[in-house]
Amino acid sequence: MLVYPSGVDVAGSALSFLTQQPRRHRRAIGSRWRRLAAGRQALLTLAHLRVGHTYAQLAVGFGVGTTTAYRHVTEAVELLAVLAPSLADAARAASVKAYLLLDGTLLPIDCIAADRRTTPGKHKKHGMNVQVLADLFGRLLWASPALPGAVHDVRAAREHGIVEALAETGIQCWADKGYRGAGGTVRIPCWGRWETLSAGQQAVNRSHTKIRALVEKAVATLKSWRLLRQPRCSTTRITSLVQAVLVLHLAGSG
Repeated sequence: MLVYPSGVDVAGSALSFLTQQPRRHRRAIGSRWRRLAAGRQALLTLAHLRVGHTYAQLAVGFGVGTTTAYRHVTEAVELLAVLAPSLADAARAASVKAYLLLDGTLLPIDCIAADRRTTPGKHKKHGMNVQVLADLFGRLLWASPALPGAVHDVRAAREHGIVEALAETGIQCWADKGYRGAGGTVRIPCWGRWETLSAGQQAVNRSHTKIRALVEKAVATLKSWRLLRQPRCSTTRITSLVQAVLVLHLAGSG
């Protein structure tokens, strides 16, 4: 395998933040020696998450074994995941905002014969459902744990407690028709075929679409971490990957 110099389009503050996590962890457990220093481990993890390099590619680039690359990435991801803000934290932080935007996105995964629940009827492919909250400018605030792709958006919102958390803070939330019946402070467009809606309802729906369209920026932010465009791992690890990416994004944009 050939090796060449490359770059990772991530803010330096995210690298500094990530470097601190394994450094503190090593100090806490009394680790005396590692194949890679904390800074190199952080860079390796960023290359995996942001660029989507495989463990074999990382191993060659960093001069370590494939197993070592896997262990370093897994450790760093777990250290980041525990720092992810909870839904309650995100709701409290967003309570001063005018409103929030809610949407679900599918993270495509390889076909798993034993788990057909990962195939949603809408997309016709295997994936995991992740709910995303954004502010009125489309900035990513929170991402949910991953559920099988067959879980409908409104059901996912209920299972995660999103509707209740937003209702407790009293903040309005704009969503699409996939959240019909959610209740609380969740607002969706007027229901019905376009041609059957009145002129006023059509105007409301156009305005609603214009407002909630910015949530796509938050989804794009999440998927700008290329590993999440097609995770190549067990579905049980996708939640940790999403939470790690969320923490790094918030650290880099803070």
